[in-house]
Amino acid sequence: MLLQNFWLFLPACFALNMAFGPNNVLSLSNGARDGVSCSIIAAFGRLLAFAIMIAIAGLGMGALLLASEALFTALKFAGAAYLVWLGIKLFRSGPAQFTASAGNTGAAAEPAADKLRRLAKQEFLVAAGNPKAILIFTAFFPQFVDRSAYAASFIVLGATFLLLELVAIAIYAMLGARLGAMSGGASRFRWLNRVSGAMMVGFGLALAFLRRPQS
Repeated sequence: MLLQNFWLFLPACFALNMAFGPNNVLSLSNGARDGVSCSIIAAFGRLLAFAIMIAIAGLGMGALLLASEALFTALKFAGAAYLVWLGIKLFRSGPAQFTASAGNTGAAAEPAADKLRRLAKQEFLVAAGNPKAILIFTAFFPQFVDRSAYAASFIVLGATFLLLELVAIAIYAMLGARLGAMSGGASRFRWLNRVSGAMMVGFGLALAFLRRPQS
């Protein structure tokens, strides 16, 4: 792809990566509760989902998904329902309770490996259940693709997006860890959970009203 186009792509792409959406709320809350490293490792579930979506968009199937009202609606409502459910779990959890929550209530001390798998699964499902991501890869990427080297330029764009997404993940994880340190007592941390949970529910409701792009 042309270098000039790539330098235009970088800031626009990073703005999308840094947008305050449901996955970044997860990185924020995971960083506050479990630390920066745990939040970043868990977010590789998100990167896997995005990598699959980029491949789907690159093969042209993303446009087919957006063109199918039934598929778009099913994905939209499944993703919205999961965000609302996750938000309610987070809202109702105590400072440490959510670590064993969201599908494993009652566990006092969750093994680190099990925790990472569960958090990575959450990240994957939140990302995979959001059709706005497919819209980004299907509508945004082609504006910067070199038609004479379609596959290579799409791979470069996809790899760049994933790298910048990892940077955004680290920023939100560190911000969350800082907020967690500032929150101090259990009661303050509970309010942080409630704010994060309320935002997650809000994202879910907003996703439910997302309209399929008209061709």
